[in-house]
Amino acid sequence: MSEISKITQTLMEGDDQTLIALVNEALAAGRAAQEILNDELIAGMDLVGEKMGSGEMFIPEVLMSARAMGAAVEVLKPHLGEGESSSAGTIVIGTVKGDLHDIGKNLVVMMLESAGFEVVDLGVDVEPEIFIEAIKKNQPEILGLSALLTTTMPMLKKTVEAIDASGVRENLKILIGGAPVNQAFADEIGADGYAPDAGSASKMAKAIIA
Repeated sequence: MSEISKITQTLMEGDDQTLIALVNEALAAGRAAQEILNDELIAGMDLVGEKMGSGEMFIPEVLMSARAMGAAVEVLKPHLGEGESSSAGTIVIGTVKGDLHDIGKNLVVMMLESAGFEVVDLGVDVEPEIFIEAIKKNQPEILGLSALLTTTMPMLKKTVEAIDASGVRENLKILIGGAPVNQAFADEIGADGYAPDAGSASKMAKAIIA
């Protein structure tokens, strides 16, 4: 097994201690930090997302991989030159007003951060006005809205409408997710996309930025 496949495989297994050791070995051997990050770690998390979408990996396993990714990135950070560690893009995310669920949102945040995005997580029970303020302040390319209850689905629509009315929608893509929503609902409320799971959300965000 090659060094590249060892790093990627260990990431997918969620073995953070072994992953840290392998990354340190690669650095000591003269490998560029950016190469390790892009070719082994981010590529590995892409595979994790695909396996989650296909049902080959489950949430506890994905969380372990994401945490291992975070540990490996901390090792790489001091070795990334100025500009090399620049973000893939900025995403503001939150669960809409009236909804206190955050497990799914938190998993999406971990996957997005693992893909190199700067994520501004507003938490749960977020008023439309708070989303608007965060958009003005952070100038994100993408806004992620989550609702886990059928009773809070209407708040997704109200939030999108408020953002449209505020004039901050230009150059902003809105993605929605959550158990009760689907692509038809995204189309109905004027969102730009729907992601059924964290892996899909990361893949869609990358496609939008590209």
